[in-house]
Amino acid sequence: MNTLDKEFKVAVVIPCYKVKEHILSVIERIGPEVDAIYAVDDKCPQNSGDYITEHCHDPRVKVLFNAENQGVGGAVLHGYRIGLEDGMDIFVKVDGDGQMDPCLVKYFINPILNKDVDYTKGNRFHDIDTLKPMPKIRLFGNAVLSFMTKFSSGYYNLFDPTNGYTAISAVVLKKIPLEKISKRYFFESDILFRLNIAGAKICDIPMDAVYGDEESNLNIKKIMLPFLKGNVKNLFKRIFYNYFLRGFSIASLELILGTLLSLFGVIYGISSWSESISTGYPATSGTVMLSALPIILGVQFLLSFIQADIENQPAISLTRLLSNHR
Repeated sequence: MNTLDKEFKVAVVIPCYKVKEHILSVIERIGPEVDAIYAVDDKCPQNSGDYITEHCHDPRVKVLFNAENQGVGGAVLHGYRIGLEDGMDIFVKVDGDGQMDPCLVKYFINPILNKDVDYTKGNRFHDIDTLKPMPKIRLFGNAVLSFMTKFSSGYYNLFDPTNGYTAISAVVLKKIPLEKISKRYFFESDILFRLNIAGAKICDIPMDAVYGDEESNLNIKKIMLPFLKGNVKNLFKRIFYNYFLRGFSIASLELILGTLLSLFGVIYGISSWSESISTGYPATSGTVMLSALPIILGVQFLLSFIQADIENQPAISLTRLLSNHR
């Protein structure tokens, strides 16, 4: 562990919903590097909060209750808020269903302790051999969601966006609007978008995919459309914030020119094709070029913009820049 460990208070937040059979085992495996454990009963029908209070005697555990079910994001945000009030410096989010090994906590917090990054996230796709137990529909769904989230969040080097095993610095947590973050299954992807807007540096932590007798509440088929809508919305917001509202660069011009040229070429091409069909006269070579050339140039401009966007990922840790030197 880092030599600065004792200067930082580490908290684990566990959203609890239908995890009664596994929650005590998860808490028992949380190591001494953690100072506080916030178990959030998200209006669990199994009364997991009361169960933890009755059967868990770990002095680090504080049981929190949501008056109504808010989803995984709502439960985690509740834990974040209470932890900030208690003066915690790093927050690790661990699910209560046993799919996340608490022994990995130290690997998630070390890059933040060293102030190299502001946020770490698990990646189950690092080792292909460990993916064999993962259901094929989840494997495909995660691949699609990862592709969408790369564009919407601006973190192109990350994968496995629905992975909820994360750690975040309190310094950057205070810089993002917690009240605006999605409280349901889009929580992990939405917080990546918020982190990019804040300029936070993040990284993936390799981990194995673990599947036992636990029942997942995540249905890939049901969440695919909401995830698509959310990612498209965040993509447009991120581009507007980063390339037009807060700054204007060559990449901004490339995006404008690429979009306008591509639209002109497509619209003019469709119009000319329709006219050619209705009149029976084939389009001239000049008409074809007037449609094709703007599309070719437009695509080149858009590709240049994407390349610039990839290179524009946050490179400096806000935790290093903004935290007080102790």
